[in-house]
Amino acid sequence: MNHDARTNATPALRIIPREQHVISRKNISKAALRVLYRLNEAGYQAYLVGGAVRDLLLGGHPKDFDVATNATPDEVKKLFRNSRLIGRRFRLAHVVYGPEIIEVATFRGTGEEEGEGDRHIVDGRIVRDNVWGSIEEDAIRRDFRVNALYYDISDFSVRDYVGGMQDVEDRVLHLIGDPETRYREDPVRMLRAVRLAAKLNFRIDKAAAAPFDELGPLLGDAAPARLFDESLKLFLSGHGLKSFHMLEQTGLLKFMFPATARALKRGDKALRALIEQGLANTDARVAEGKSVTPAFLFAVLLWGEVRDLAHTWITKEMEPVAAWERAATHVIAEQCQRVAIPRRFTLTMEEIWGMQPRFEQVQRKRVFRLMAHPRFRAAFDFLLLRAAESPAVRELGAWWQHAQQLPHETLAAALSGSAGGAESSAPAAKPRKRRRRKPTSKAGNKSDPA
Repeated sequence: MNHDARTNATPALRIIPREQHVISRKNISKAALRVLYRLNEAGYQAYLVGGAVRDLLLGGHPKDFDVATNATPDEVKKLFRNSRLIGRRFRLAHVVYGPEIIEVATFRGTGEEEGEGDRHIVDGRIVRDNVWGSIEEDAIRRDFRVNALYYDISDFSVRDYVGGMQDVEDRVLHLIGDPETRYREDPVRMLRAVRLAAKLNFRIDKAAAAPFDELGPLLGDAAPARLFDESLKLFLSGHGLKSFHMLEQTGLLKFMFPATARALKRGDKALRALIEQGLANTDARVAEGKSVTPAFLFAVLLWGEVRDLAHTWITKEMEPVAAWERAATHVIAEQCQRVAIPRRFTLTMEEIWGMQPRFEQVQRKRVFRLMAHPRFRAAFDFLLLRAAESPAVRELGAWWQHAQQLPHETLAAALSGSAGGAESSAPAAKPRKRRRRKPTSKAGNKSDPA
């Protein structure tokens, strides 16, 4: 890493003794403690580091525990038979205890002096970094000051080299080193700042946020698969709504989800309500320990552009089924250039979107066919989210809600008009212009025009 990134990050050790912090070993996993103790007993320095220390200081309950040590990966491997070495860019050890994996990393060096290991930098980005160093060097190599706190198993103190403890108390995120240099090294750090601020309810230091607008385009150079993983961390970890708001506030949304940013810029209040409610519902499910799916999340985020494109093409006399398919394909193709959404999720997204106009068709055969669709529940939940679009959509959602509660025979009778004219209670479908289809067209193979 360039020396310029270190000009404002001179290590100044502050030791917080056991009686002055809240970290207790009872809140540290037994596996992590075993790793720490064994390294310490073998004569190595061993510290709990990073997010686990930060979260423990904030009263949280970390799921992952990382260890930093002056033992090299090969030395860790010799000490733990239940370990394996991983990584080429960052060489480290995974020590495995049943389902739990403790990540053990050797102190990273700054590379300013010759040492063991190797580092390779291309266009300002670190592509390989295995230079070992001291704990002081390791501290200033980390991204945010709150992530550069070390819990010392030898005396249960917390070691702070860069002011991380003060940031925990002030609830603020400062980058270590020069922000522009750090973001150029790894542009995804901008998203990490947003995610951590949303998760911890911290604010981002002005200097750390200042380069976002200028350097945001660098996210386009990040691997789309990596940005998919970052998207899941942003939106499916229980603080998705706050993450979304922070992406908007920092101007990063347009670099991650350009279609979403464009649709919202048109001032569509109903779309904003749909996105915010969808993310709030996802956060609630995560809090309750329920499953969540990326497909529904991305369907929510990209709906506005898909809907608007489909309606535009329908007004230009395109067959509705073809218009919806083309809109979905277009938006997904653009989005996957930024965020590589796996095909298994894009297929579900297309089904959720394509079923929305079919909810307007309340004829008996179509209703039961739609209810039998494997994606019906997800598509119906999506319909309910659309309630703010218009009174008609809200009425449609209420009708389908009621229809699902009726016994099959009662609903069938109502839809066939044999139950006292109950069919008249169904919301009127929009007038549909029938057009002759060409036998060879793709749309002509569909049984249910949307």
